[in-house]
Amino acid sequence: MKRVINIICYLFLIIFAIATLFPFIYMVLAGLMTYSEATSIPPTILPAEFQWVNYAQVFAKSPFLQYFINTVFVSAVTTIATLITSTLASFALTSLNFKFKNVVLAVMVSLLMVPYESIIFTNYNTISKLGLLNTYTALIIPFLTSIFYIYYLNTYLRGISSTFYKAAKIDGASDLEYIWKILIPMSKPALTTVGILTFISSWNSFLWPLLVTNDKSMRLLNNGLSAFATESGSDIHLQLAAATLTVIPILIVYLIFRKEIIRGVAKDGIKG
Repeated sequence: MKRVINIICYLFLIIFAIATLFPFIYMVLAGLMTYSEATSIPPTILPAEFQWVNYAQVFAKSPFLQYFINTVFVSAVTTIATLITSTLASFALTSLNFKFKNVVLAVMVSLLMVPYESIIFTNYNTISKLGLLNTYTALIIPFLTSIFYIYYLNTYLRGISSTFYKAAKIDGASDLEYIWKILIPMSKPALTTVGILTFISSWNSFLWPLLVTNDKSMRLLNNGLSAFATESGSDIHLQLAAATLTVIPILIVYLIFRKEIIRGVAKDGIKG
């Protein structure tokens, strides 16, 4: 009976794996098809001949390199800023004693329940009134920190014994020295997870860049895919080739750091 259950579980895993991977595989293959093959019904699974020229047309038809540079810059700045602000805030909530700390934490947790879509237009009005539309500042400011990652790091750091902080203070270390020399090395798995997930989220952002940028030179990769849509239709094969170029870098980042992500999520901290 146990063997039958195991076989059924493996079958379900195989089915779900195929269902998960097939759209990505088809996107890569369709990006190497001609327009007629990519739009054929029933759909063509394999191209008759790989159209590598599609990727050259992607760069010729749109400022795709500029989109890539914009996305890398915005994602990098957002990730660094989120790591800094989340680390400092979670340290304060974990190690420092101040009035209404529990109230602050409760408010932060309650804000996690507020959908992002409910505040996006308020953020847009603020950015618009400040005259920051079509700037890198508009793309970055709303994402300089994250309540979710502050709460996540706060939970992780609570697993680190407070004796480390007390010993550092006795030795005359400042708070910043304790954070840099002790806290960050001890919480490296969690910080790596925060950094990678923040980078992926920023890389995949779509709605906010679409709202605050009208100039093509300021668009990000996901918004740049609209460059292959015209009034007469879309160049599906070019869109899928561009989508492949958009996904591959972030997929490489994930494959390189996947163990760190799992370790950061699975580990609750250092007990002592």
